[in-house]
Amino acid sequence: MKLDPRKLQILTAIVETYIDTGEPVGSKTLSAKLGFQVSPATIRNDMAALFDMGLLEQPHTSAGRVPSHLGYRIYVDQLMHCKPLSEEEKSEIDALFNVRDPDPDKLLEDAAAALADYTNCATISTTITPKTVLVKRVEIIPVSVRTVLILIIATNGVIKSKVCRVDFNVNMDIVNFINNFANGRLAGKSLNDISQWYINSIAVTLGDYSRLFTPLLAAIYELCKEINDGQFYTSGAENLLSYRELGEIAHELLVTMSNREELLGVIASKQDAVFITIGKENSRSELSDTSVVVTKYKIGEQNSGAIGVIGPIRMDYAKLIPHLEYFSRTLGRLLAETFEEQE
Repeated sequence: MKLDPRKLQILTAIVETYIDTGEPVGSKTLSAKLGFQVSPATIRNDMAALFDMGLLEQPHTSAGRVPSHLGYRIYVDQLMHCKPLSEEEKSEIDALFNVRDPDPDKLLEDAAAALADYTNCATISTTITPKTVLVKRVEIIPVSVRTVLILIIATNGVIKSKVCRVDFNVNMDIVNFINNFANGRLAGKSLNDISQWYINSIAVTLGDYSRLFTPLLAAIYELCKEINDGQFYTSGAENLLSYRELGEIAHELLVTMSNREELLGVIASKQDAVFITIGKENSRSELSDTSVVVTKYKIGEQNSGAIGVIGPIRMDYAKLIPHLEYFSRTLGRLLAETFEEQE
């Protein structure tokens, strides 16, 4: 779609004015804002052309125009200018992480809550477990005569634990046997390959002892699956209720925000470091009046998770994107430090 420079300026001005005010934009407002010598009549003609191209829409009760989803897309892809964060803005984001729990899961949960407060939008934070992540070690630790603690340590630094009751008396000979058996068959194996079928197949090799050790192997499988599935947190869904343009779909949005599988589909659909889906571009109809901005964060050299913001289509993309990028980099760095401390 070819637009001359003046139409591009007009589209930019309409998008940015509507982001600021939430009100339809008229030709007189644009004439005052643009500052070049063009009459309101000429601006109206250009606005009419942008409308015919599908880049603007006209609310029923107003003479002004608002950007369409396609208009926002052209603005985001071609016209907006993200400004680097100031040191003060970086300090504000750093301060969000000053008080943090050493537990990586808690840090991820707190990050979602902090970002929701900071942006006044709904947020999603999740880890992504690459297929290259392996079981590093399995540890069975006796707790009482009939209780053990199971630890699974993965090569990406994630540690999961679970208390398990057993039907036999625990002693160190049995603990050593189980540790050797579990590590011999699981250590160095991809989490992605540890299926229920695989656990059943190694249980069979225990022969007459398989029934006794089945609860332990089932718990080990659950922990491996939990690590492989990754962590997932949402926060700030109620923030969406404060935007009047989302009022009619507020219930649907709140239901969607509680559905892990649907939201994972939304934020895991692309591999880009930053990606934005605007309005009707969203695969979920419940999100057709919202925009979703997602950044991937890294722990070390690989993508390890994603942070997403869900808000009104008229969100300030040029401001939000650099803030979100810095936020995700900081989160990735802190998670890396936390995992190193656990080694």
